[in-house]
Amino acid sequence: MHIALLKGGISTEREVSLTSGAAVEKALLTLGYKVSPIDVGHDVAAQLSALKPDAAFNALHGRYGEDGCIQGILEYLKIPYTHSGVLASALAMDKPMAKHIFAQSGLRCAAGDVFTKAQMLSGDPMPRPYVVKPLNEGSSVGVTIVHEHDNFFFDATNWHFGEAVLVETYIAGREIQVAVLDNEALGAIEVKPLSGFYDYEAKYTDGKALHLMPAPIDKARYDEVCELGLRAHQALGCRGLTRSDFRFNEGGDNQFYILETNTQPGMTPLSLSPEIAAHRGISFEQLIERLVKGARLDG
Repeated sequence: MHIALLKGGISTEREVSLTSGAAVEKALLTLGYKVSPIDVGHDVAAQLSALKPDAAFNALHGRYGEDGCIQGILEYLKIPYTHSGVLASALAMDKPMAKHIFAQSGLRCAAGDVFTKAQMLSGDPMPRPYVVKPLNEGSSVGVTIVHEHDNFFFDATNWHFGEAVLVETYIAGREIQVAVLDNEALGAIEVKPLSGFYDYEAKYTDGKALHLMPAPIDKARYDEVCELGLRAHQALGCRGLTRSDFRFNEGGDNQFYILETNTQPGMTPLSLSPEIAAHRGISFEQLIERLVKGARLDG
């Protein structure tokens, strides 16, 4: 079976995708697949047309690889692909739209709204503490947590994520993340950054965060957050592998709040979904094979 491995790309998460792609390529070769790696650029459709692969493994992260764009190209070329389809990918990547769907499905979300850059420049858009986010980036790119006494001002000059800004109430508590594979919650992991929050550096630098698998919460809470992760996956119409990120507001209202669902979870040595799968007895190679065997078109 001939697999086109899509990696790299042109998003802010390019380097992470290259690392994921290297790990996936090694696994695919170990499993005996013929692999054609593609560092995705504007000529990706022509490259895929020339290769005529049996399927594509999508190891892209961020915009254009995780938001329905590459999925649309693959649909047009009739090449089955891993992970979620066009609509689910687009919905999950658009944070305000995903929040709307989560809320309609009974999942708790942080209160928030979308503001313009001009509104952000006029002062705090809501009472502190709050979180500033791009509408459609991953890996915590562009995220800032504004605490009560921080000397914070919105720097529009260095905001490279469009005219709109998502601002949400900061939810204190523990970082719990749930992996779902083929409509089954695999488990929940707790992440503890050694300083600050679970930002880009903490996610992809060894020694910057502790991974506690399984998440050390009582069984009822563990089962609850796993069910919430599955509900988020299904509410968006996802398939294959997802990872949903929650805050457990322990000591506050003791509830779980969903932050987002990632339709292209990382496959790096520090990524959480493979670690959760391994705890369930699914090796990295087995995880990759299940994703390949689940590759399909939306239509």
